[in-house]
Amino acid sequence: MDISTVAGLVLAIVSIIGSILYGSPLSIFIDTPSIAVVGGGVVACTLIKWPIENVKSLFTTFMKSIFSTPVDAKAMIDEIQKLAETARRESVFALEKVPVNDKFLKKAVTLAADNRPPEVITSILTLEIAAMEDRHAKGVDMLEGMGADGPAFGMIGTLIGLVQMLQNMSDPSSIGPAMAVALLTTFYGSVLANVFTIPVAAKLKQRSKQESTKMNIIVAGVLGIVAGENPRVIREKLDSFLPPKDRAVAEEKKE
Repeated sequence: MDISTVAGLVLAIVSIIGSILYGSPLSIFIDTPSIAVVGGGVVACTLIKWPIENVKSLFTTFMKSIFSTPVDAKAMIDEIQKLAETARRESVFALEKVPVNDKFLKKAVTLAADNRPPEVITSILTLEIAAMEDRHAKGVDMLEGMGADGPAFGMIGTLIGLVQMLQNMSDPSSIGPAMAVALLTTFYGSVLANVFTIPVAAKLKQRSKQESTKMNIIVAGVLGIVAGENPRVIREKLDSFLPPKDRAVAEEKKE
């Protein structure tokens, strides 16, 4: 579970509800027509923009921001170094018997053990990386689109409320409550955009970049193994993907 995403969502919700309760009851911020305008409008726009199969996966995409496991690039490099040592000590064909949990690494190791040419391995794995990035980009684009549509429909709801309010200008006592209801749609749209869609899209985008980096590490590592490079050389090459403080070679030099 991604604790930072959960903590951020909870903190945002508590802050908003807490500020409301500090000065008024929560019930005055609940308005069914306003919810219908913003919620219905955003859903309608999303259905118009995207095929239904993409919309069906939206909830799963959102939940990935909460339940995704952070990528440990250093651990992946450690595992690839061990595979390189096995291949150098025995042979590249021995890698097929080594248990590997990561699906992409398993596929890369299988290609290497099948004695595929480096260019074929590169082509197959690069296509898979591109397909992964495209899938992730669609989810991010949908959430960012909802983040843009929320405030837009909030403004539409506000305009509807203002028109209705102006129709009852003869009754001054109704102006204040009508204005409050009109502004609620803007409030709903802003909360939807700035709590539930845009920040989550940013988190998913970051996770996708981390996943892409991990997969590129695997490609570079397996190609080094196929080329028969020294495991230490492979490690030095892969350490380039890490911040200087996390590089094993840098740590050894300090010692």
